[in-house]
Amino acid sequence: MIYYIIIISIIALFVFFIGLRIYNENESDLTKTVIENETIDFSKSSNSKTEKIIINPDAYSLPAEEEIKALLNDLQFDVTQNCGTERAFENEYWNNYEKGIYVDIVTGEPLFFSSDKFKSGTGWPSFTKPVSSDVVTLVEDNSLFMSRIEVKSRIGNTHLGHVFEDGPDEEGGLRYCINSAAIRFIPYDEMKKNGYEHLMKYLDQVK
Repeated sequence: MIYYIIIISIIALFVFFIGLRIYNENESDLTKTVIENETIDFSKSSNSKTEKIIINPDAYSLPAEEEIKALLNDLQFDVTQNCGTERAFENEYWNNYEKGIYVDIVTGEPLFFSSDKFKSGTGWPSFTKPVSSDVVTLVEDNSLFMSRIEVKSRIGNTHLGHVFEDGPDEEGGLRYCINSAAIRFIPYDEMKKNGYEHLMKYLDQVK
């Protein structure tokens, strides 16, 4: 009996790793496609902005490590600095659809418009694209026996989440799956006093 259990276990493990290899090969195609392209084409988006949005990198800076520790709570620090992941459906912004902008919680650099957020059913904030392709960097992530594309912020090098190829087709097909703990939401009515007045017009363009 023990002999048969061992044989079945070996077969099950073999099938599992074959399936995982096939999955990773398919995912790696997306990884190469997205990372090798310096600029992602967002023209398919129905609410695509007609002009390229320029975010001045000199307007934002990375605080010292001790400042970051003082700024963030334990979860925020783990997610942004240690590539952690918060729980699905138990985070601040997964079901927030108020008009406004999401910024890097560490540096304040603008990252995502509320107009590009959609209901993905995953339990995490999901966006079709960033404010500008310049404000994020994409990094191949092979942790947890998977091949994924990690999304980091430009100035803060903050771990934000991952990008997947299962977003709305009419919006370009990408889903930026972002941790609430890595971002801060600024309502539209508070954007001016927080220094984001120049980006309000892009939200005004959305019907």
